[in-house]
Amino acid sequence: MLSNSTLNSSLPSSISPSLAERDKAVIWHPFTQMQTAPLPIPIVRAEGSVLYGADGRTYLDMISSWWVNLHGHAHPYIAERVSQQLRTLEHVIFAGFTHEPAVDLAERLLSILPANQAKVFYSDNGSTAVEVALKMAFQYWHNLGQPRRKVVALDGAYHGDTFGAMAVGGRSAFSAPFAPFLFDVDYIPAPVPGQEETVLQLAETLFTADVAAFIAEPLVQGSGGMVMYEPDVLDKLFQLARRSGSLIIADEVMTGFGRTGRLFASDYLQEKADLMCLSKGLTGGTMALGVTTCTQTIYDAFLSDDKLKTLFHGHSFTANPLACTAALASLDLTLSEETKLNLKRIGDQHTAFSQTLAQSSVVANVRQRGTLLAFNLVTEGATSYFNNIRDVAYNFLLERGILMRPLGNVLYLMPPYCTSDEQLQYAYEQVEELLKELSQ
Repeated sequence: MLSNSTLNSSLPSSISPSLAERDKAVIWHPFTQMQTAPLPIPIVRAEGSVLYGADGRTYLDMISSWWVNLHGHAHPYIAERVSQQLRTLEHVIFAGFTHEPAVDLAERLLSILPANQAKVFYSDNGSTAVEVALKMAFQYWHNLGQPRRKVVALDGAYHGDTFGAMAVGGRSAFSAPFAPFLFDVDYIPAPVPGQEETVLQLAETLFTADVAAFIAEPLVQGSGGMVMYEPDVLDKLFQLARRSGSLIIADEVMTGFGRTGRLFASDYLQEKADLMCLSKGLTGGTMALGVTTCTQTIYDAFLSDDKLKTLFHGHSFTANPLACTAALASLDLTLSEETKLNLKRIGDQHTAFSQTLAQSSVVANVRQRGTLLAFNLVTEGATSYFNNIRDVAYNFLLERGILMRPLGNVLYLMPPYCTSDEQLQYAYEQVEELLKELSQ
């Protein structure tokens, strides 16, 4: 019997279904209403900041393909390192075994993370890195015989789509169908400029002796609309959490590895989290890998002759050698002098463009942190994720070869660090054209 692929390849090209049509027949895409979505755009290759479509069109990837790509697509250095590893050891069970890429990566991460981080636990994406942190926090108190069951989080946060991560994220249309199954969380508003004192006063009442952990995306709430706030107020929130003995979880899945202008958003803080979650840029966008790090104190609470105090969590692909190798290669690039210069260069370019944005009548709340520039489009109606202006802006820019993925009426640029000044300027020019169109 002929397989589908064999049958399709034997058809005349004039009647063969396109890649997009084949996709539609068999694939369910993320965050996509499949009933109304247009056919997906087939991408056949990528290099640097450019995606190449099957139809010959090119797209500047101004969102680093969902915030994962740091150094450009198909980076030859990362590709060569992974290729070498693939011919040596592709995977091995990580319970009872280990390998050099995992140990090397853990050592290197701990050398650049805040000094209180002592142990590395591997998983496979940002959401599961958060799940691990929550399980560590809850079981930490359980193992001590002092169970705590509450979590405090920032309203409007996004920590992932698995159940624990959804529970500590802001409740929204995304999580509404699952609300009956999520554990209760006490929320405080994001401490945006002008609201700091109100937030701190509320936090004082919430950080009680039964709070197991406080979780936050340091300085930037990504999917919540690129909401930004200052280090000083987060330091004060961390202090309040510590006063009650609560553990602190820093979700740096999006903000890690230079996005905010420093290696980690936590580097802006005086207070340091007890647990940290990393993913996305960890491998330079090459493949899936998640990391949860913790202090020695938390790790020690799981050491016992009692096997029931074990952290019973793991993944089939925990510490995959290929992913660890990709992360090691990406770290080499991240810590290079060239990347440091690029971080500053892109930040400076964004700062200059933000002055242009501020002059537009259809722009509000221009904000920047490092290589991340965001602003709101002034629009009628609710400024939610489902605002129609999102599709208008997305399609306008896509037609001009710019990939941006607005969060409702929030537009943002988060380019790979290799993006040239010329590419940035082209993206800025197309955004300006969009603003002119909207202002008419």
